[in-house]
Amino acid sequence: MSIVHVVAVITTKPGKREEVLAAFNENVPNVHAEDGCIEYGPTVDTGGVGAFQTAVGPDTFVVIEKWQSLDHLKAHAAAPHMAAYAAKVKDMLADRVIHVLSPVS
Repeated sequence: MSIVHVVAVITTKPGKREEVLAAFNENVPNVHAEDGCIEYGPTVDTGGVGAFQTAVGPDTFVVIEKWQSLDHLKAHAAAPHMAAYAAKVKDMLADRVIHVLSPVS
C-alpha cells in the first residue's frame, strides 16, 4: 500500500490544551523513531489569516501525520508509548477524530 496521511483532530476539555500538548510533545521523539514515520506533529490555528479560515479553536489541535504504509500506521497505533500517552491524557480530552487518508493520483 502507498503512503497514508492522517489528520487527527484533538479537542481537550476547556483550558487543557497546553497540558495535553506538553504530554503530546514529550511523546513526539518516540513516534519519530518509529519505523515508517515520515511526519508527525501538532498544529494550532494561525492568527491573522482572515475570513477564509475556519478556526479549530482554543481547545483543539490538529495532528498532521504521514506514514510509509497502513501497516506502519497500525503498528504506531499499537505502540506501548501511544498507550501510555493515551492513558496520561484521557481525562483531559473532550473529543478525538481521526481521519486516515490516501493520496489520489
